[in-house]
Amino acid sequence: MKSLYTLAGLAAALAFVTTPVAAAPDAEAAQKLAKESGCTKCHAVDKTKKGPPYKKTAEKMKGKPDAEQKVMDQITKPQKVKLEDGTEDDHGAVKSKDPAEIKNLVQWILAQ
Repeated sequence: MKSLYTLAGLAAALAFVTTPVAAAPDAEAAQKLAKESGCTKCHAVDKTKKGPPYKKTAEKMKGKPDAEQKVMDQITKPQKVKLEDGTEDDHGAVKSKDPAEIKNLVQWILAQ
């Protein structure tokens, strides 16, 4: 019985050691993609422009299990959006087809 507990403890320790830790988003790459995609014309990190600041988006999405998917949809699917001033505009899609680049941008936005 003792060896069973030892084996279970070893398995738990090994799982802890080998569990990947989510890396912080690459801020420089995210900001570069946002700029190249025209996102910075309407969005900033902490001030309201034509669209909401990334900090406001991050606060709104904090703790929501579908936050990444919602932001992913927002930046990859062109759609009509309501702006801070109440008007509507066409929201373009990010200019990348690389899932890793897009995910990095999403995670960076949510980390603000």
